[in-house]
Amino acid sequence: MENNKLQNASLVPEPHMPQGLAQTMKKQGYHFVGRHSATKICNYTASSLKKKTINHTCYKHRFYGIRSWRCIQATPAIGCNLACSFCWRIIPEEEGFKWNELNAIGEWDDPEMIVEGLIKEHKRIISGYGGHADVDKARWDEAQDPAHVALSLTGEPLFYPKISMLIDAFHKRKISTFLVTNGTMVNALKKLTTLPTQLYVSVQAPNKEVYEKVTRPKTPNAWNSFQEFLDVFSKLQTRRVFRLTLVNGVNMVDADGYAKLMAKGKPHYVEVKGFVYVGGARNKERGLSYSQMPRNEDIRAFAEEISKKSGYILADYHESSNIALLCSDSEAARKRIIDFEK
Repeated sequence: MENNKLQNASLVPEPHMPQGLAQTMKKQGYHFVGRHSATKICNYTASSLKKKTINHTCYKHRFYGIRSWRCIQATPAIGCNLACSFCWRIIPEEEGFKWNELNAIGEWDDPEMIVEGLIKEHKRIISGYGGHADVDKARWDEAQDPAHVALSLTGEPLFYPKISMLIDAFHKRKISTFLVTNGTMVNALKKLTTLPTQLYVSVQAPNKEVYEKVTRPKTPNAWNSFQEFLDVFSKLQTRRVFRLTLVNGVNMVDADGYAKLMAKGKPHYVEVKGFVYVGGARNKERGLSYSQMPRNEDIRAFAEEISKKSGYILADYHESSNIALLCSDSEAARKRIIDFEK
């Protein structure tokens, strides 16, 4: 019996990264699935399960109807080709790890294995909430049957070459998908045969100069790739979203520049979000400070400025996330709440 257990365990691939980096990420709450995928419970998933915070759900619930307690936060690719200064994730070089994130995987895991593994691991994570006195039992029961996955945890999901098959595997299980990309993987975008329910592109800056300062790209011509990406993105037949993460004194400038990028990419929705001084963003190498977090009124004001420049409608605001929602027109505003659930 023991030999069988050891044999089966050996068939489960380990994270393909330096062991010390994997251990650091585990301490931060990451749960690995296979060689290159991971999940981690979102604070809003946890808080939405509790009776004391029964209305404390995330902006995706308010803006789009996603039930936070039925949402998996995950990634199929841990590596990234940008090193954005405001990102809360670990940047290996800053932690003393030498790891070629851009060519890290010798063999890519099967999409079905990843989906099953992420669901299983997510359910294992939330299992501990079942016996807590403050947890809403009805929500906890619903949480056992995930209905949504946010492929946004860390890294660049389009690194994974079987991403269309992965999305399709989620959709076949009636699990809706929000995928967040950094907007540099143009060829991967062109190859998508199954589109996510909602496709995000992170818009890190309004112009090339600020972009290169903020993103600190690991690959050449990232800004040019981003421009080409927006051209392709603008024609995709799915719900398209820009995500702006704004830092005072860095990229919270040039509303007109952001409006021009919106005209190019034609997103249905634009999320204008304040940077949060947590995690990796606090590393001295990044050169950021607590004072650079925009206040709620700052984000509202900048969103209004972009609205005036672009013609988009300022439709909503989620206070605890400090994020405003712009909609392309009244039709997009009317259709933003969709029943994504089973």
